[in-house]
Amino acid sequence: MVMANHCTLAARCWSSRVLLTLLIVAACSSVAVAQTSPTVVRVEEDWELVIETPDPGSDGPQITCAISPLGNLDSLYATFELNHQSELTFEAGGLQLQIWDGEVLLSDKGYPNRNVLSQAGEVITWTQCLEVQNDTVTFEVINGISTTWGNFGGQGYLKAMLSTTLTDLGSYNSSVSVGDSGVSYGGNRVSSLVLKSVRFHLSTGEVIEDDVPKVIHWIE
Repeated sequence: MVMANHCTLAARCWSSRVLLTLLIVAACSSVAVAQTSPTVVRVEEDWELVIETPDPGSDGPQITCAISPLGNLDSLYATFELNHQSELTFEAGGLQLQIWDGEVLLSDKGYPNRNVLSQAGEVITWTQCLEVQNDTVTFEVINGISTTWGNFGGQGYLKAMLSTTLTDLGSYNSSVSVGDSGVSYGGNRVSSLVLKSVRFHLSTGEVIEDDVPKVIHWIE
C-alpha cells in the first residue's frame, strides 16, 4: 500500500481538476456549436526520478507512485513500484505495476528486467497512463528510459485492463498522485522525484497540458 508523502520542498501543486474544468470550458467556448460536452478519456503523467547514491546491498532506494481515475485511493487505483516488487512476495529490484480496489489487490504486473539500482546520479523518466474506452479502464506505464532497466513500458508487461462502468476520467486529480507517491525507503538516496507534466486527452481529440512541475521529493 502507498503511504502519504510529505514534500521536502514547497511545490506549486495546483488542483488539476479545477484547472481542467476551466480549460474544458474554454475549449467548448471556442466552438461555434458544441453538440456534446467534451470528456476526459485519457490522462498521461510524465515523471522524473533522479537517484543520488543507491545502495544495492540494502535494496535502496525504493519508490512508489500512485494514480487514480477517481480522485482518491478508496477504490480503484494503481501503484508503480521502482527498485522493488512488494506483491505477492517482496523482491528487490525491478519494476511492478499494481492495481488495487481499496485494500484488495486486483492485479500485479512485473517487468522482466529485475536489476537493482546501483548507479549514482541516474536519471529515470517514464509516463503513467489512464484510459477509459469501451467499458474498459487501462493502466499502463510507457516511454520509460533508464540505465538500470533500459527502455521500459509500452511492451505490455506494465499494462493492466479491467472492466469498468466509468465513462470518463473527469474525477482524476493530480493532487492524489502527488500526495500518495514518494520514496518509501532510502529517501536520502534520491535527489528528486517530480511529476513534470500532465496531459488530458479529450473526447474531441484535443489535448490539454498542465506543465506546472509538482515536486514530491527533493534534496538540495
